[in-house]
Amino acid sequence: MAQSGRRLPDWLKVKAPGSANYLELKRLIGGLQLHTVCESAQCPNIGECWNSRTATFMILGDVCTRSCGFCAVKTGKPLFLDEGEPERVAEAISQLDLRHAVITSVNRDELPDGGARIFARTIEAVRQRCPRTTVEVLIPDFRGDWEALGVVMAAGPHILNHNIETAPRLYPQMRPQAKYHRSLELLERARSLGQMPTKSGMMLGAGEREQEIAQTITDLAGVGCRILTLGQYLSPSQAHVPVDRFVHPDEFARWRGFALDLGLVHVESGPLVRSSYHAELQAGAFQGAEEGAGAKVASLSSQLQAAR
Repeated sequence: MAQSGRRLPDWLKVKAPGSANYLELKRLIGGLQLHTVCESAQCPNIGECWNSRTATFMILGDVCTRSCGFCAVKTGKPLFLDEGEPERVAEAISQLDLRHAVITSVNRDELPDGGARIFARTIEAVRQRCPRTTVEVLIPDFRGDWEALGVVMAAGPHILNHNIETAPRLYPQMRPQAKYHRSLELLERARSLGQMPTKSGMMLGAGEREQEIAQTITDLAGVGCRILTLGQYLSPSQAHVPVDRFVHPDEFARWRGFALDLGLVHVESGPLVRSSYHAELQAGAFQGAEEGAGAKVASLSSQLQAAR
């Protein structure tokens, strides 16, 4: 990734991919004619994740109708809708024997439902083919079409993720076709529509101010978001929004504590953290934290009953 001539600090350096598992997964993805956000978004963790035989599947093709200033995914006019994609995603998940699958997509604003039907079909195909696999979806905002959101929610994903990405002041540069409060409303509506936890993510280092980070995390907590990822913004090219600063791991740790104090149940915060980085571990940690919180409430209730 180009960082405007900046030298990456040691905590952002990763090994180049090329392990046997990496090459095998690359052949599998290519053979099934699928796309991954790992490749399309130039994720720095691709070597580690693919070596562990896990990937984030990107459905609805590889051409996005939006032009976000932070994203490496191709922008343009998609030529067709691949109706066979859901079954091929399920086949890949089956071959990889994934216990937790993450499915995201490009934006398809030209479709009447924004691609919600294909999301639902993919969730259903995975459930049928891999009934023990939990499914996390990272969805677009569907331009505020809440019926489309309902279609995805009705399919029953285990975790519903929608990234806020950055502070509202930076939306014109980072997410020009999105709306900050629309994303918050989506998370709030999703929380009210289903029992599954909602999740969101934010990039740091794109020019946001400290008080803006605090307010954004507070806003996410306010709409019932339970899982949060915080990671370093890395510019894909000189044509994208430049990196403003490299955030030290100590600051990421501080923001993690801030978010937990606001009531979020699980927070992944660090320079290399991405939405789906260690997603299976995030889901497990969330479940453990929820169970721990429930046990504490039950214990406190018993103590109160005994004291009466």
